[in-house]
Amino acid sequence: MDLKAVRDQGIRRERKKRVGRGRGSGLGKTSGRGHKGAGSRSGYSMTAGFEGGQMPLYRRLPKRGFNNKRFHVHYEIVNVADLNAFDAGTEVNLGVLREHGLIKKNTRRVKVLGNGDIDRGLNVKVDKFSESAKQKIEQAGGQAEVTISIEGSSS
Repeated sequence: MDLKAVRDQGIRRERKKRVGRGRGSGLGKTSGRGHKGAGSRSGYSMTAGFEGGQMPLYRRLPKRGFNNKRFHVHYEIVNVADLNAFDAGTEVNLGVLREHGLIKKNTRRVKVLGNGDIDRGLNVKVDKFSESAKQKIEQAGGQAEVTISIEGSSS
């Protein structure tokens, strides 16, 4: 085995472009930036969708119709297996979940999903439960109670 075989291994690497190294390099004088204009200046970066001064496509197309994104209700997900972090008989709600780091600070709505198993009875009070999560909590001797969120608050 020779050194060339060790280094190469068929991986293709492109050489770094060396600009401003004389006429013969093909990237001398203006270093491939051309004459004048924003592109020739240092620090210039073209914004996404820029079309050389022409009105960009995203501005030419009409914005019409209804979009439901504004009214989408986001639920933070907690799995049944995560609830094993609590002692038996504990009342689990938004505040308690926040304290244990299972949900983010600004979370307003939580849904419990049935991933995993639970081996203790807990009184869980959140906004939503999947059917399997509800069954698992109740089979473990706990309660799955749906709380009513404040409507109109966006999350």
